[in-house]
Amino acid sequence: MESAILPALLGFVFAATITPGPNNIMVMASGANFGFRRSIPHLLGVSTGAVAIVLLVGIGLMAVFEAAPFLETVLRIVSAAYLLWLAWKIANAVPPEARATDTKPLTFLQAAAFQWVNPKVWATGLSAIALFAPDRSLPSVLAVGVAFAVIGLAANATWTWMGTVLRLWLTVGRRLRIFNITMAILLVASLYPVFFH
Repeated sequence: MESAILPALLGFVFAATITPGPNNIMVMASGANFGFRRSIPHLLGVSTGAVAIVLLVGIGLMAVFEAAPFLETVLRIVSAAYLLWLAWKIANAVPPEARATDTKPLTFLQAAAFQWVNPKVWATGLSAIALFAPDRSLPSVLAVGVAFAVIGLAANATWTWMGTVLRLWLTVGRRLRIFNITMAILLVASLYPVFFH
């Protein structure tokens, strides 16, 4: 990858990962509900899963989508169904003091697996490879993957931290319930660009 392209790649990845989307909304809710430390496996799973998709897109999956465009529609439908289920779970989360002892944030593997049905990760991964690694050479694909690993993790950690900042405020009255319902609505709203871009 040419060094002149690097600033554009970093800007693209920053914009793609810092803006609201399913991952950022979910890690913010996790930070608010469980705190930063307990959300670390969730954060690492998001980063690992997203980077794996970007790398796989670069080394071959993009060709599959080009050869079978209907797969994009299938991915959108499955993603929408899963995100709607997650939104319902977030909206119905109970305050920490009312939770069963087995309630916990997403694990590393759950968060990594979620990336396979996260429409924003697929859209940004496909776009990043098309724009910044069009030759799909290993060095170019790796550069895109590293950019997503570093910047994406920092962006998700920022959203998690914002959730922890809200945590104390959310312990008063019905604020946590309102916050969780708002996060669920935003998660559903994040589907809009997937279907109406």
